[in-house]
Amino acid sequence: MADQNAPNSHLRLEWVYGYRGHQCRNNLYYTAAKEIVYFVAGVGVVYSPREHRQKFYLGHQDDIISLALHPERVLVATGQVGKEPYICVWDSYTVQTISILKDVHTHGIACLAFDLDGQRLVSVGLDSKNTICVWDWRKGKMLSMAPGHTDRIFDISWDLYQPNKLVSCGVKHIKFWSLCGNSLTPKRGVFGKTGDLQTILCLACARDEVTHSGALNGDIYVWKGINLIRTIQGAHAAGIFSMNACEEGFATGGRDGCVRLWDLNFKPITVIDLRETDQGYKGKIGHCEGELWALAVHPTKPLAMTGSDDRSVRIWSLIDHALIARCNMEEPIRCAAVSTDGIHLALGMKDGSFTVLRVRDMTEVVHIKDRKEAIHELKYSPDGTFLAVGSNDSSVDIYGVVQRYKKVGECVGSVSFITHMDWSSDSKYLQTNDGSGKRLFYKMPSGKEVTNKEELKGVQWASWTCVYGLEVNGIWPKYSDINDINSVDGNFNGQVLVTADDYGIVKLFRYPCLRKGAKFKKYLGHSAHVTNVRWSHDHQWVVSIGGADHSVFQWKFIPERKLKDAIHIAPQESLVDSNSDESDSDQSDVPELDSEIEQETQITYRRQVYKEDLPQLKEQCKEKRKSAASKRRERAPGNSIRLHFVHGYRGYDCRSNLFYTQTGEIVYHVAAVGVVYNRQQNTQRFYLGHDDDILCLAIHPLKDYVATGQVGRDSSIHIWDTETIKPLSVLKGYHQYGVCAVDFSADGKRLASVGIDDNHTIFNFILKSIPKLHLITCFYSKPGGGLIGRKGCIGAMGRTDTMMCAVYGWTEEMAFSGTSTGDVCIWRDLFLIKTVKAHDGPVFSMHALEKGFVTGGKDGVVALWDDTFERCLKTYAIKRAALAPGSKGLLLEDNPSIRAISLGHGHILVGTKNGEILEVDKSGPITLLVQGHMEGEVWGLATHPHLPICATVSDDKTLRIWDLSPSHCMLAVRKLKKGGRCCCFSPDGKALAVGLNDGSFLMVNADTLEDLVSFHHRKDVISEIRFSPGAGKYLAVASCDSFVDIYNVMSSKRVGICKGASSYITHMDWDIRGKLLQVNTGAKEQLFFEAPRGKRQTIPSLEVEKIGWASWTSVLGSCCEGIWPIIGEVTDVTASCLTSDSKVLATGDDFGFVKLFRFPAKGKFGKFKRYVAHSTHVTNVRWTHEDSLLVTVGGADTSLMLWTYEMEGHRESRQCDSEESDLDSEEDGGYDSDVTRENEINYTIKALSTNIRPMFGIKPHLQQKEPSLDERPPVSRALPQPEKLQTNNVGKKKRPIEDLVLELVFGYRGKDCRNNVHYLNDGADIIYHTASVGILYNVATGSQSFYQEHNDDILCLTVNQHPKFTNLVATGQVGDSADMSATAPSIHVWDAMNKQTLSVLRCYHSKGVCSVSFSATGKLLLSVGLDPEHTITIWKWQEGAKIASRTGHNQRIFVAEFRPDSDTQFVSVGVKHVRFWTLAGRALLSKKGLLSSIEDARMQTMLSVAFGANNLTFTGTISGDVCVWKDHVLIRIVAKAHNGPVFTMYTTLRDGLIVTGGKERPSKEGGAVKLWDQELKRCRAFRLETGQMTDCVRSVCRGKGKILVGTRNAEIIEVGEKNAACNILINGHMDGPIWGLATHPSRDFFLSAAEDGTVRLWDIAEKKMLNKVSLGHAARTVSYSPEGDMVAIGMKNGEFIILLVTSLKIWGKKRDRRSAIQDIRFSPDSRYLAVGTSENAVDFYDLTLGPTLNRVSYCKDIPSFVIQMDFSADSRFLQVSTGSYKRQVYEVPSGKQLMDQAVIDRITWATWTSILGDEVVGIWSRHAEKADVNCACVSHSGISLVTGDDFGMVKLFDFPCPEKFAKHTRFLGHSAHLTNIRFTSGDKYVVSAGGDDCSLFIWKCVHMLH
Repeated sequence: MADQNAPNSHLRLEWVYGYRGHQCRNNLYYTAAKEIVYFVAGVGVVYSPREHRQKFYLGHQDDIISLALHPERVLVATGQVGKEPYICVWDSYTVQTISILKDVHTHGIACLAFDLDGQRLVSVGLDSKNTICVWDWRKGKMLSMAPGHTDRIFDISWDLYQPNKLVSCGVKHIKFWSLCGNSLTPKRGVFGKTGDLQTILCLACARDEVTHSGALNGDIYVWKGINLIRTIQGAHAAGIFSMNACEEGFATGGRDGCVRLWDLNFKPITVIDLRETDQGYKGKIGHCEGELWALAVHPTKPLAMTGSDDRSVRIWSLIDHALIARCNMEEPIRCAAVSTDGIHLALGMKDGSFTVLRVRDMTEVVHIKDRKEAIHELKYSPDGTFLAVGSNDSSVDIYGVVQRYKKVGECVGSVSFITHMDWSSDSKYLQTNDGSGKRLFYKMPSGKEVTNKEELKGVQWASWTCVYGLEVNGIWPKYSDINDINSVDGNFNGQVLVTADDYGIVKLFRYPCLRKGAKFKKYLGHSAHVTNVRWSHDHQWVVSIGGADHSVFQWKFIPERKLKDAIHIAPQESLVDSNSDESDSDQSDVPELDSEIEQETQITYRRQVYKEDLPQLKEQCKEKRKSAASKRRERAPGNSIRLHFVHGYRGYDCRSNLFYTQTGEIVYHVAAVGVVYNRQQNTQRFYLGHDDDILCLAIHPLKDYVATGQVGRDSSIHIWDTETIKPLSVLKGYHQYGVCAVDFSADGKRLASVGIDDNHTIFNFILKSIPKLHLITCFYSKPGGGLIGRKGCIGAMGRTDTMMCAVYGWTEEMAFSGTSTGDVCIWRDLFLIKTVKAHDGPVFSMHALEKGFVTGGKDGVVALWDDTFERCLKTYAIKRAALAPGSKGLLLEDNPSIRAISLGHGHILVGTKNGEILEVDKSGPITLLVQGHMEGEVWGLATHPHLPICATVSDDKTLRIWDLSPSHCMLAVRKLKKGGRCCCFSPDGKALAVGLNDGSFLMVNADTLEDLVSFHHRKDVISEIRFSPGAGKYLAVASCDSFVDIYNVMSSKRVGICKGASSYITHMDWDIRGKLLQVNTGAKEQLFFEAPRGKRQTIPSLEVEKIGWASWTSVLGSCCEGIWPIIGEVTDVTASCLTSDSKVLATGDDFGFVKLFRFPAKGKFGKFKRYVAHSTHVTNVRWTHEDSLLVTVGGADTSLMLWTYEMEGHRESRQCDSEESDLDSEEDGGYDSDVTRENEINYTIKALSTNIRPMFGIKPHLQQKEPSLDERPPVSRALPQPEKLQTNNVGKKKRPIEDLVLELVFGYRGKDCRNNVHYLNDGADIIYHTASVGILYNVATGSQSFYQEHNDDILCLTVNQHPKFTNLVATGQVGDSADMSATAPSIHVWDAMNKQTLSVLRCYHSKGVCSVSFSATGKLLLSVGLDPEHTITIWKWQEGAKIASRTGHNQRIFVAEFRPDSDTQFVSVGVKHVRFWTLAGRALLSKKGLLSSIEDARMQTMLSVAFGANNLTFTGTISGDVCVWKDHVLIRIVAKAHNGPVFTMYTTLRDGLIVTGGKERPSKEGGAVKLWDQELKRCRAFRLETGQMTDCVRSVCRGKGKILVGTRNAEIIEVGEKNAACNILINGHMDGPIWGLATHPSRDFFLSAAEDGTVRLWDIAEKKMLNKVSLGHAARTVSYSPEGDMVAIGMKNGEFIILLVTSLKIWGKKRDRRSAIQDIRFSPDSRYLAVGTSENAVDFYDLTLGPTLNRVSYCKDIPSFVIQMDFSADSRFLQVSTGSYKRQVYEVPSGKQLMDQAVIDRITWATWTSILGDEVVGIWSRHAEKADVNCACVSHSGISLVTGDDFGMVKLFDFPCPEKFAKHTRFLGHSAHLTNIRFTSGDKYVVSAGGDDCSLFIWKCVHMLH
């Protein structure tokens, strides 16, 4: 039997021939050491031309396709393909990995580039979005990512002359990116008229924003900024694949095979043509296209021959590592062989022919074609006389070599194509393998098949290249029948063979290997399949060739004997696997797996429902909640419980989790609790921050900090202080399912953790600034990132065991590991030096001391060793006999398995598998400190009727009695033959009944635990057992086979059986008289039986409550309806117990919650207090006899917890133990129309907006034009066409407008945004926002400047108060989904004075960002999203790094603000919600506000927040009250601080005074703004003199002596604190859309009319509103008369009014229509007034008839509602554009439609505001499927046209623009829907009116200079 282990010899990669040039570019660089770095297949190669040496980087596991060199030219980054590709950054000198970047890209990494100083790396993925990602590669952190382009990206480059700028190019595009904060923002390159839009292949950046790029057609394009400025035609004949910039100029390389050098101005210098050079300049040469299959080795010289589908055959020297010869054939080559004398080379071709060449000069000897299909294999016989040729048509031909290759025989036995052949040494036999997996033998040279096995017995084979056969069985995996091994070659002398397979792996096996699934060593490097592998003639090397990667790898063979000297081999040595985990079932000498280890590896920590899923589950159950909400729910109980003591220690599946703190306390964990145990006082303190099982614990080497890791879908590690029990940091989001090991580094600065996901991911955290205790920042490496795992090399010494524990010795290199067989292995570096037998059975725990080690094992022995494990100094056996008298309990058995050891304070601390913690004194006595049940669920629990003791029984087959008095110990234990599920004390406390899992039960003496009597009547588990009250005459025994047996205790006989339950029995209670039994079953039935016979009774639910029950443990029935949670389908309430005064019901459930309810809990979803400490199921809860303690047991966590019961009123100050009920109260939080609107508003995203008018029909640019009837003759005798438009300033030269610059904005977003007006520069400036612009307003001059980088509406604004960051503003905007693209919501941080953007944070808040706040130091930024989870995120805004993020609340959060003195504490308020948050490390912890201490306080909707000293927080509510909170507890209410909702509060930092703003009617004493003292005790009110009925204040801010107020009515007012004087700074329309807009004919005034019922007159020069008229109805349109003396206003109700401008008196009014007036116009001669309405009509009124306004006529046949109207210059015609996309012309005043197109074409119009007509077809864009152009206006000069559309864009066109999709310039700023737009007189300004934003934008026109 051959040895089953892997061979001891191994291979080392020595040379790679080839270079990947196909499908890859820019992958060849010079390093600083003048070496060349490139890649082949999956290997990075560093080639030194001087020494002709190669080094290899082998860190990838698939093809490398991209490479970038660090600017210092030592480090290299490479990216690979694959499903989850990663990027490696490695050192080209040592070829060691430095960093691994993964988890972002999919498919592959197409391009990589380092920035100028090498800090950042950009990568481009091959996914469908071609994601671009920027990395801080040293930290392994992604800085930013964005979708790159819809098509392939070929190159990306950092701009080396401007920081934070990148350029990417690819299929038909080039994009210029800027990186700011965490966002990459692209601008597309504009090809313009300079060059054609085409595919760009490569880039090089130059100074002054110039970029050079190489295009597919061979041109070079030169860009300045984003515009193409020139092209260099025909630089290459075809595509330019590569460009390189250096100081002197550029080098380009193209498809034409030339390298060209250029100077800096792209004047050509020289050309190097590579096509003409001789057989190659000395470089790397490899095969190119197609696959590489043919390989042969020379029989006597170190030569290898390869032939490929590229039709070339090449000969390589294995010593010089060089190509010696190459020659091209006619056909693709598939196989090769060299004759035995080394003279001939035979090549098999793909077309079925084969050719023989002479090796020395490559001349042809013979070419023979006998077959039609490819030749797969040919071989010369050992004596050189024959050549066997195997082909795809399943036959082998034999040719005689000497007879000039005449065919002498043929073998036809195969049914499939021939794959491999071997000759016997005497050349008499040939064996073949074929594609069907058959192995056949033939007699030579006749070709007759040999079937007699005897004949073949003694045959020796000359070579072994077959994959089938007894000798190579082991190369196949055990249970697979796949044929993915392509090639084998045996080395008989070395007793090894190599194989090549489809996975790119070369494997080394022993030869022969007979049993399937043999062990091997494996070597990676090839990418896809390795097609062939051969030993060189002297077995020094192995040559392998790759199919798709075209590369030839040469491996050095290092035989066994050399290994001993080779311990210092090259660094790549470590990549040899110590154990290739293929199979181990045949290993006869593997020790059997220890039962305990087996158990531990099989435990699963997956949960059906994770606690993290609770919020989602609750959301899904909202409907149920609503139906139940109509009934009033009970309040939560006033009393509460507090965790007091826990019996238990998690030893059965966790190890090394027990430590001393520096103060001598002991820290360990059980269930979800971290326990700090004081052994002097026998008390415990608890860390309750975890919400599920803790699996591991580690203590900091220097301080009393502990790290604990838990189970969970997104499990967390908490670091907490054992003194204060406060969390310092929470590390989240790194491991799935759970964390199974953590450990601190020796200096305490790092923490490593291991996950229980399938890959057991390892992370490495850096903990900073521990002394400060505030922020622990963590940089983590992705799995393996920067962590390079190496397997230990076991070498020849031993076999591998399961390693159980490990410890590092005091020298760096020495490591010691304990194994499952009880040995201790000692390692140096990676090599095993020796093993020492330490224990019988596994070594579970080791601990290093200064001068030695201590180990503990399954044999229950603790051993002390010296520092080299030479000798054992002392052993301590853990036995009952050794227990010291002060022990708290009893040892369950001698020599328990030891799971944790720790030393300190003169003792050894030992944790055992049985859940005991012992302290071993160095001198020998052992003290038991804590104990609990062992593994197995604990269900049975009973409390004694009059003593403070309880009994538990568990699946670990023990019954235990516990002392609940302060001594807290186990009094007695008894082993049972079976596990038990229930127990019960008799009423006198003398007997104890125990139900067992096999259907039997026994009664024992309660003191001695000795048997009294036992019965075995049932087969299934006994689930509940109960003595009847009083004398305890009867015993009821319930079992899982749905019966209850009743026994008479005295006579020990069964007297009755209760039948009728349809499922197993879960709970049972007696009534006080001992006559009635209440039973709950698993089918949720509540049944009643009468004792003693067991007759079933039906009792109505009202009566059930009246019966006096002796105990209540039932979970069903109307009295406990409220204890079932909303998600009752998923989870069960497993247990309940009522206090003896029947007031409070305690329950336990499957989520590990212990809850208290008021009893009876009627009505669904009662309120409760809940407590977390158990991990999974709470299986039982019981009150002690006098209700002083609640005892709970956890199922799987085996712990017994004691809780003290605290009455209402005896509350200590710490109220924060319980979480209140999860459900919000159904008393609504109050109602207010403004709040409701803000809460329910749907923010539209501009890019998705739809049309604002109900248009129908075909859009203008899609309509077919009718050809006009009379085509004009070529020579026109007609008059020249008249002007389209009457020009008012004819005298001047017409100068087109080339640009619009935003000058003024009238408007402020106060309608649905708050806290968004602030002072800057000590009150000289104010900052606010409207639409998508941030506005800085100078109070003295009234001038405005704008921040216009947002691409959609701003929703929130805040100012950084820290003096280091003066004038810094953060604004958050709405956005689409959170996909990090340009339309994703984002936050901009910018400087208000110079408008520079400092950071852009693209966020994961879908929909938008509704609140932002800076921290006290100004470095952190808090943001709240509008997504359904209302996520809260904390950013380090300067780096653009997201620190922490968490779901905020299920309903809308309005505001979240940092405490002004803190970087970690903040408060969020919203709909029925106030929460107090702490940032700990990378996690956010929160507490709900507690109302309980104030009578009848209810949770209202909270709208605003302010802060006071000593942790006071003030929140403003919807009812006008202000709540005052201390920490997170409500301490008082300032009732009716305002009469309406308190919308805004502002905390002044310098004096602590607080300003509040609310909604109320102005009165003598009250006002909507109040200034309060620091405690909110006294206040002073201010009245806003705005003349409104109610003032609604949305924003307040306090400066020096001034208060700044923003109102709902879009006013911004400054109030003086001393004199209360109001100064209105900003006005705006309060409701939109603003439909009407009219500019004065001669002055810079304009009118606006809006939905809010006002018409306002604005003065552009004075920058203010001059007047405002309230109409009482929504206004729709407004127009000036030609002289400017009258104004006509049209209303939504169909009425119109004419005012005189001077006096604002009404001249006349009329209402002839019922529906809205859409447009109103005076004719140019002032005679007629045209009124267009929604009733598809235009009415004419003759103004000369006076103010009676009688209609003279109207236009008929208008197809739809009127949009715009324009008069002709001579007042004879009117053009009307309508809602069906048709324009019609009517005569004035008759109203007849004009049909003659020729006449229409000759009309000169007085104005043009129509969006329809041939002259303006060009204004309609391609993207207007759902949206429209809403308004247009032609300039007075008649040559420019501006439009406004539903996307909120203002566009500037030339007029007329009859061509479709005309060129234009766009101007952004408005929200969705522009409603109207006009030029002012003299074309000085353009005024645009907004729909959604109720704002007016004034743009200054910039005219071209002539």
